[in-house]
Formats: sequence, structure tokens, C-alpha cells
Amino acid sequence: MKRFSVLILSLIICNIALAQTDSLSTQRPDSLARPDDITPTLAIFAKGNGAPVDTLDVGDGRVRIVLRDDNTWYLIKNVEALEDEEVFSENWREHIVNPYIGTPLDSIPYRVTICLVDSVSRFVCPHKGRVFSKFGIRRGRKHTGCDVPYPTGTPVYCAFDGRVRLAERHKGYGLAIVVRHENGLETLYGHLSRMDVVPGQWVHAGDLLGLGGSTGRSSGPHLHFEARYCGHAFDPEWIIDFERGELRKNVFVLKRSYLSPYSRYVPETIDDEEELYLTEEQIKAEE
Repeated sequence: MKRFSVLILSLIICNIALAQTDSLSTQRPDSLARPDDITPTLAIFAKGNGAPVDTLDVGDGRVRIVLRDDNTWYLIKNVEALEDEEVFSENWREHIVNPYIGTPLDSIPYRVTICLVDSVSRFVCPHKGRVFSKFGIRRGRKHTGCDVPYPTGTPVYCAFDGRVRLAERHKGYGLAIVVRHENGLETLYGHLSRMDVVPGQWVHAGDLLGLGGSTGRSSGPHLHFEARYCGHAFDPEWIIDFERGELRKNVFVLKRSYLSPYSRYVPETIDDEEELYLTEEQIKAEE
């Protein structure tokens, strides 16, 4: 396998060198190892579902290639290269579910365009299944996430690349994990029976976070999943179709109105999708 890894790495280096020889002095640093440069070379290897056996850095190390035991591959972002990003330092508290307490809702823009996945990051459904308890007001109390039932011991996976901010037993959540993502979102995984990560750990979409359970305030084994922006929860079903186990779209327009416990997911219309292309002047006019 090491010989195969060296072969791929050699091909990648040659490909990048040839592509950049003429313009190296004029390119921006972040373009020197962009996925478009290496994908044509890797196209000779089919994408598959083998087990990861090796990881290779590309260019400046912000992109990595994961090699599988069936001689297939996939690209990932090197999340450790994001160590100095403000999103992973500001309001970073390892023992508080919501470190943004006191952040007023009206301080958040009317609309926020959030890139959920890109060419070197992906989405993996934490657990595929029917949502039996939805986001909103439930028996007079705020239910700030959605619940998906499963047997105790079911694997729970990280939805997106990010860094673990909290991993501990926390009141009604029981054993809970909070992961912060590069786009500013945080995802929470509650009522677990086991945690396999620790605060500060970098994780990729699809990494095992722990096992499902019924710890905390729970009537039975299920995953309590939350999505938050600046500490304000919104219905996770705006971005995830849990029954299909799919992301609804790669780019999500988060409206401030979604950050209310009374705002629940409704299927979007063509008009809603066109909001991606509104000008700043149009948005300000609507606020």
C-alpha cells in the first residue's frame, strides 16, 4: 500500500508542478493546491468505498487525499490548518452548550448565506431515520432540535468537518457533543451512551462521535440533534432530510426569522431559492 501511496503522490506532485510552472509567481497562495489542479490526475483511480489506509498532504497542506484499501481515494480539507481562524477561538467555551448567551437576535443579519459543503468537504447524516419529535414548542417548552429514534449503541456520525467544542454530560442533554464548523454553525448530538471524542479534537464528516443512547432527560433511546448559529437554534430540517439521509442543498440561506422556536421547516419554493441572487440593496430594502 505504501508503494501505491508513493506512486499517487508522485503523480500529484508532477501534475501540480506542470500546471503551475508558468504562473507560480502570480497565483494567490490559496490557489496553489486547489482541488481542480489535482482532480484530473486522480481521475485514473476510481472512487469507491474501501477503508481508509493512508492520508497524503497536497501542496500547502490545506487539502489532503485519503487513500482506501481498494485503491480508491477521496479529498478532504485539512481542518488542522484552520487552527488560527477566529471562528475556532472566539466564544470558545468547553463546558457551556451556548457560549453566545447575551447575543441579541437583532445583531444577526437578516439573511446569512452559509456554504455547507464544498469540493473538499462533505456531509454525512448523523443517523438516518424518521424524525418523531420536531423542532419547536413541545408541551409548552422549547424543543431546540429534532429527535430521531434508534437502538442504544447505534453509531452517531459527525455531520460536517469541524472541531469538538464540548463533550461531557450536560443536564437534560445527558452525554452530549457540540462540534463547531468553519462556516460558523454548531451541531449538537445529545442523549449519547458513549462519547469517542474530546474537546479540541478535529473531526471530519462521517467520523464516529459516539454511540446512541437515552442519557439525560429522555423517554427512550434517540438522537437529539441541534443546529445553531451564534448560539441561536434553528430547525435542523432546514438543512437535513433525515429520512433520506441527505443534505437538502449545498448552500443554505439562513433567515433571521428561522432562529425563533416558533419557526419550523417548510418546503422551499423557487422564489426562496432565488434569494441567493438578491443584491445587497434588495436585501437592505426588505429589512
